[in-house]
Amino acid sequence: MQRLRAREEAAMTVFYDKYSAALYGVILRIVKKEEIAEDVLQESLVKIWHSFTSYDASKGRLFTWVVNICRNLAIDKIRSRQYRVGSRTQPLEDSAALRQAAPTGFQPEHIGVQEITAKLNPEQKQVIDLLYFGGYTQSEVADELNLPLGTVKTRARAAIKVLAKLIR
Repeated sequence: MQRLRAREEAAMTVFYDKYSAALYGVILRIVKKEEIAEDVLQESLVKIWHSFTSYDASKGRLFTWVVNICRNLAIDKIRSRQYRVGSRTQPLEDSAALRQAAPTGFQPEHIGVQEITAKLNPEQKQVIDLLYFGGYTQSEVADELNLPLGTVKTRARAAIKVLAKLIR
């Protein structure tokens, strides 16, 4: 303890060798994930190193003091927003989506969109057909139909408004 108070790095290495496994076990029981437990252990050891001068042997054993530091940091970690958000997401490697075949493409005819677009005026239908069924960009539609880009955007916007009313 005197060597740790004197900030001897070799003493911290001895401390680590003696206590790290037990402290890691305490942290892992709280956070449940090995990589997070490793991070919390590292944070704990840094905190112990910087606050060792505040340890008072008359208030309790050294091990109890360091376990409380580790425990508190582990609890802080699982209460953190970052941890809560991260625990709700699933790694892509574990996802069922990775094992599913990708869809061959969007097929609007399966949901009756083409029947609804038939109710548009011919100019709007032409623009929508190229944009959504042909896969063209607005610039490509403008080039294809020899129209100004603004006209294509206006027709597309008007068509979408009409489609929204028809779908309701």
